[in-house]
Amino acid sequence: MTPFSDLGLDPRLLKALEEEGYSIPTPIQGKAIPPALEGRDVLGLAQTGTGKTAAFTLPILHRLGCNPMRPAPRTARALILTPTRELAVQIGDSLAAYSRFMRLKRAVVFGGVGMGPQVRFMNNGVDVLVATPGRLLDHVNQGTIRLNGTEIVVLDEADRMLDMGFIHDVKRLFRDLPPNRQTLLFSATMPRAVEELTTDYLRESVRVEVAPQSTTAERIEQRVLFVHRGDKRDLLTDLLNSNEVSRAIVFTRTKHGANRVVEHLSEQGIRADALHGDKSQGARQKALNGFRKGIVRALVATDIAARGIDVDGITHVINYELPNEPESYVHRIGRTARAGAGGIALSFCDNEEIAYLRSIEKAIRMQVPMELEHAFHNTDIASLYASGRYVAPPKRGGGGGRPGGGRHPGKPGGERTRPGRDRDDRNASFSGRTRDDGQHFSSRRNETTQGEGGRRPPREGQQAQDGYRAGKPFRQGERRSFHADDRSGGERRGPDREFGQKRGFGGRSNMERRFQNRKPA
Repeated sequence: MTPFSDLGLDPRLLKALEEEGYSIPTPIQGKAIPPALEGRDVLGLAQTGTGKTAAFTLPILHRLGCNPMRPAPRTARALILTPTRELAVQIGDSLAAYSRFMRLKRAVVFGGVGMGPQVRFMNNGVDVLVATPGRLLDHVNQGTIRLNGTEIVVLDEADRMLDMGFIHDVKRLFRDLPPNRQTLLFSATMPRAVEELTTDYLRESVRVEVAPQSTTAERIEQRVLFVHRGDKRDLLTDLLNSNEVSRAIVFTRTKHGANRVVEHLSEQGIRADALHGDKSQGARQKALNGFRKGIVRALVATDIAARGIDVDGITHVINYELPNEPESYVHRIGRTARAGAGGIALSFCDNEEIAYLRSIEKAIRMQVPMELEHAFHNTDIASLYASGRYVAPPKRGGGGGRPGGGRHPGKPGGERTRPGRDRDDRNASFSGRTRDDGQHFSSRRNETTQGEGGRRPPREGQQAQDGYRAGKPFRQGERRSFHADDRSGGERRGPDREFGQKRGFGGRSNMERRFQNRKPA
């Protein structure tokens, strides 16, 4: 294998790589770096854990270091777009490590935090900007970041970025980029939407691929455990209590499901924490740090929130709930067996998830071996799988009329193509889930969006701002603040209002005023 020193990289980069302990590039690095150094557009197909971050950060740093130039105010010479905050932070750390001997200014911009510090940092411009699409578009719309000076653009995890609904944000951002830019696109899979992006935004690109699309790493030992839905928690507890599992990521389909699993594990004395889109940035970082240090033994995560997790020593990935998209399975199990190590992926499968399992096996081109050595093996589900029949999961969409019960024809489930910016898993639906009482959910709202009484609970760390939000009753004559989100219903109360009186803009209704002002006959 060709060493880094033979790729023509800047000597300062080679010195930093040596201090990091890297001398030989990984296959994706060896194939992608040379054409990127030549200034050509690159389409890279590689699974997670293959070293693709260095495959695009090293050419960027080489180009900027060899052509030093002061960036214009509020611009970035290089832009890296990534789907999640965690992945953005990880890429920022890699840039810091590789450019330690170079005088380059870099910034990381994502949602969930205030824009003020980001605006101030970008005032003088930066050499490299790592950003999530939603927050970057906010800055572009407000004029605090300009893209007209960008020389090289990277779309990392392009398939997941599109899964999250960022397609319109990405297209909007590309309209502001210079036409003579260099573009690098990296993806683990190659769905049609990614193919369209390559056609629209890459010119005479070089395609590099180190693993067949939608396949899984050979170093990952995969097994499926057929189990009744009601036994999944106990099975998970048994697995985590065994000596074989030292550090595990547990995947659920919804944020509320992740919270319930963490609550159960904590009751069993297992140190666990949740990682999902409703967590604040500080809470997410705290969970990741605890997982890295070994304080947290099991990290329970949703698909999108787990992007960017790069932690050594993950022995097991446990699919507590199978994903309804095969590509998500590939990304999930890629959290283990990183950097040449081995790993084990265990998937729980109940009778309603057999269809998902078959789709996964078709995509990865192999049959996942069955694990029989556990106390909760369900022979009925195993027989149903072996027979080739299965119980079809409930349709993802609700309602009727249009195909998929959605807003537009041809969009299964009527899911929005663009969720809220930088809010992970916003479009996760109830459909395909089963409640504890065995009934199926029919609502399309996210499990975490409603609390008791149909109201959305405050986010973690958010203090209730008044009695209404805290669920407390008001006394007669008590003042309360009037929030914009209160205008859709309820009663406005104040010192000039009687408790329980209907909403109005004064102490009395218009009818009351007219009767009071009438002159006696």
